[in-house]
Amino acid sequence: MAVPKKKTSKAKRDQRKAHWKRKAFFEAQKALSLGKSILTGKSTFVYPNPEEDEEGDEE
Repeated sequence: MAVPKKKTSKAKRDQRKAHWKRKAFFEAQKALSLGKSILTGKSTFVYPNPEEDEEGDEE
């Protein structure tokens, strides 16, 4: 027979939410930093150019 689970405390719930938001914050910081470095031209990041991909398919 099914047994009800124990209620999760507010502290545990808030801790999980804070962890999730912190991870999202750091990912957003990384994305912004990468975008800025690409715009300044100091980046060593290589990303695909969609125009070049289309030209290669036609041949």
